[in-house]
Amino acid sequence: MNTMLRKSVLAIAGLTVAGGLAAGPLNHTDTTTNTSTTTVAQATKPDTTKLIPHGVQGNQSHIDLNDEQVANTKAIIAATKKTGMDERAAVVSIATALQESKLENLGHLGDRNDHDSQGLFQQRPSSGWGTVEQITDPEYSTTAFLKGLKQVDGWQNMPLTEAAQTVQVSAYPFHYAQWEQQAADLVAEHWNS
Repeated sequence: MNTMLRKSVLAIAGLTVAGGLAAGPLNHTDTTTNTSTTTVAQATKPDTTKLIPHGVQGNQSHIDLNDEQVANTKAIIAATKKTGMDERAAVVSIATALQESKLENLGHLGDRNDHDSQGLFQQRPSSGWGTVEQITDPEYSTTAFLKGLKQVDGWQNMPLTEAAQTVQVSAYPFHYAQWEQQAADLVAEHWNS
């Protein structure tokens, strides 16, 4: 399947999923039966309108995650909660890390690297993000990113790509938008786990 057709199919599938999530029930009921009683438990998931308040922008990308990438996703969510920020901040953080490193905690890549960028967010020691040891620690790098995000006036009301770009100052400012759906899906899946 050619790349353009594949991206179109993935975008339509993403919109279908997003539409189904927005239109469907936000909570589901699991029923567990044992011999003495019937228990009904409610599993709460973040409100999808909070996760993607502006809707996704442009074609969406998606990658399958390995165990390390899932662990890094959970570390970003934990750091977001620790800073007292909400699910939307986690979506912006995860989408940024998906763009910058595909959720891999990258060390120095030599000539293949953008200057001295490292870690999940490709932060640079020479730009004041911290030491190499700090920015390759998922909790520290997420907290540093979120500290920058907090300083962006009105970030909560911005499209994801604008909020991320204001913190990251990337040469490719619109590339963050392509990860919004997957980031929102990951936050919905792992926020309460």
